[in-house]
Amino acid sequence: MSDSSEATWGRRMGFGKHPALLIVDLTRAFTEEGRPLGSSMPATLEAANTLLDSAHKSDIPVIFTTVSYDSDTMQDAGIWITKIGGLEDLKFDSNGVDISPQLQREPRDGLLVKKYASCFFGTDLVSRLLAMGRDTLILAGCSTSGCIRATAVDAIQYGFRPIVVEDAVTDRWQEAHQQSLYDLQAKYADVLPLKEVLTYFEKLRNA
Repeated sequence: MSDSSEATWGRRMGFGKHPALLIVDLTRAFTEEGRPLGSSMPATLEAANTLLDSAHKSDIPVIFTTVSYDSDTMQDAGIWITKIGGLEDLKFDSNGVDISPQLQREPRDGLLVKKYASCFFGTDLVSRLLAMGRDTLILAGCSTSGCIRATAVDAIQYGFRPIVVEDAVTDRWQEAHQQSLYDLQAKYADVLPLKEVLTYFEKLRNA
């Protein structure tokens, strides 16, 4: 993905030396059809598993995220609950907050609980990444126009290189998905195919 004005927009940042893989909100609430917030995303789950397999082999840190509200009154959802329905499926006692069982999660993988779109907002993600010496954040999951975009924007603002894996992100609306990828590539992240990210992981593994 590129813009005709390449000297201004969409320039490539490139990979850093120390990546972390962030699997954003691939929980049962979002990945299972029939749930209030759910949709079918088999290709995204398959691509995420491919990334996970390569990251695990390369000893690249992996962090999964889930949205979970711990109040029966949903007070910790703030006024967001007035905008979006179905957030009750994200209460702490719902299995909707569980990471999809289709994903190849390992015990060493981290888990980040968040309340809003960005994985950085109100969480300790910055501290975790700095403690691990990470400079690059590989993003997979959902949704492209929501949590992926918000996280990528915050990542670059905090000084991390955001890499959005085009094959491993998805959205409920194709128009929003494509526009968000275009906007991210133009201003905030490198939007790259899965194959290129896997090659990067392999180079780190063989370094």
